[in-house]
Amino acid sequence: MEEPGTSRRKFIFRSITGGLTAALTSAVALVRPATADTETEAARGAFLAKTKNIPLRGGKIIKVKKTRYVVTQPSKDVFRCFTAKCTHQGCTIASVSGRTINCPCHGSKFAITDGHVVQGPATKPLPKKRITVKKGSIRLA
Repeated sequence: MEEPGTSRRKFIFRSITGGLTAALTSAVALVRPATADTETEAARGAFLAKTKNIPLRGGKIIKVKKTRYVVTQPSKDVFRCFTAKCTHQGCTIASVSGRTINCPCHGSKFAITDGHVVQGPATKPLPKKRITVKKGSIRLA
């Protein structure tokens, strides 16, 4: 008959399995990258720019926390926002000029109106971000 309480063998087994479970859980949390939804939620409502600072038929690259966005004004008082990460290989967008959003790595160009590819090698448009424009301020929605 066993004595009441935990045997040494059970104690050691439970300690090892508990430690392994904790280690694996931590490793998974470290390896799993932040999702776009998490980044968007963290920045939701964040101020991007004053409307007067976004050039007509141009745009600006804006950094909010650790994420970069491209805000454009394709026509008077019409503003758009996109992620500033090229869909080809993830390079950071470098400039907005000549009505295009330009990637410096391989020459991809995207339209300031809707982010569609104007010149490859990228084949996918820049992801759009929802914004609000109110009283001269542009914010992430």
